[in-house]
Amino acid sequence: MSLTDKAIAQIRELIRTGALPPGSKLPPEPDLAAQLGLSRNLAREAVKALAVARVLEVRRGDGTYVTSLQPSLLLEGLGGAVELLQGDAAALQDLMEVRRLLEPVATALAATRISDDQLAEVKRHLDAMREAADDVEQLNTHDAAFHRAVIAATGNETLLTLLEGISGRTLRARIWRGLVDAQAAGRTLAEHEAIFNALSTRDAGLSQAAALLHVSNTERGLRETLRPDR
Repeated sequence: MSLTDKAIAQIRELIRTGALPPGSKLPPEPDLAAQLGLSRNLAREAVKALAVARVLEVRRGDGTYVTSLQPSLLLEGLGGAVELLQGDAAALQDLMEVRRLLEPVATALAATRISDDQLAEVKRHLDAMREAADDVEQLNTHDAAFHRAVIAATGNETLLTLLEGISGRTLRARIWRGLVDAQAAGRTLAEHEAIFNALSTRDAGLSQAAALLHVSNTERGLRETLRPDR
């Protein structure tokens, strides 16, 4: 480990042990450096790195604070990392495989927890997808919102953040362009409708099966668009 990495690890340990709980203010830089046995420069670099990772928040004129440490905050960088993988066919297929492993089970969980209001939100996005026809941008927007509404119904923020992160907007747009070009959008819309219908009955097994079919077909479609000869 570099000296900076060690400094980062020391501050993380203070947070992990509760010495610096969420929302707490860090000591001034000279005091923090002295407490950890670091130079002020190392302490400053460690704070900067942890601020980028959303672990710390530097408030100008006020000081440095530990953030809420909520999953949605700490994992928000995942989506940015996924966007950087758009040119790596193997990595994109790996991401779809992860989605296939997680999303059907999450959809089953949503079926047991979804409220009438949440179900109505899912239907709003399904209706908007139907109305969008072959408008890839709108299809992509409401597709993402449809799945977000489903997973949000689980009440599991970590699961929601992970699935949103691995199903990046650019990746979804790429998939939809391939579907529209192949005249397969109608089938995919029907798959979304099957997910909604299963959720409406609060049937976890049926919801999981509908989601698995949809994600598996999406994965297969992505493989087709990534073929070298295309």
